[in-house]
Amino acid sequence: MNNNNPNNDLIVYVNEKGEPTGETAQKLDAHTSTTRLHLAFSCYVFNTKGEFLVTQRAHSKKVWPDVWTNSVCGHPGPGESIVDAMKRRLEYEVGLKARDYQVILPEYMYKTPPYNGIIEHEFCPVYVAITDDELSPNPEEVEDYKWMSWNDYETVIQKDTTDVWSWWCKDQLKHLKNNSDFQKFLASFK
Repeated sequence: MNNNNPNNDLIVYVNEKGEPTGETAQKLDAHTSTTRLHLAFSCYVFNTKGEFLVTQRAHSKKVWPDVWTNSVCGHPGPGESIVDAMKRRLEYEVGLKARDYQVILPEYMYKTPPYNGIIEHEFCPVYVAITDDELSPNPEEVEDYKWMSWNDYETVIQKDTTDVWSWWCKDQLKHLKNNSDFQKFLASFK
């Protein structure tokens, strides 16, 4: 895994239980109109005030450029734990360190419709984490960012009938709204 050039990252192909098949591929080469199921993660980072970090993906990204999405998404490399991959991507994309990683949707899986000819197809556990850090976004990854209340986030996501927001964060919201672990996490800020 080359931290200095994330375009050289390998993704890990998995079966529908999230178990590695033993096959890998270069990240950019693997994301096509026929993307195979591979391991990923989504992380929702909150600050100690209970605000949630949303990011706009850079214009230059191959997969879902320009869309707003949750704090950070990415792919563990071969033999890399999901938490280690989240730490790596958080630091690389937005210059953050986080703590208290908690998996909320351990078996979340999705397949998007085509966007600019690319389909995303991931076994993608969803996590939450907390940070005290100030952001230092990497312009190759993040076009813009903002901190939002969860209620405001839900409102804008539910109103988006286009692709202002990523397909996966809109789909994940459906699962998070009724998840007791996530509701307990949100309640911890009150």
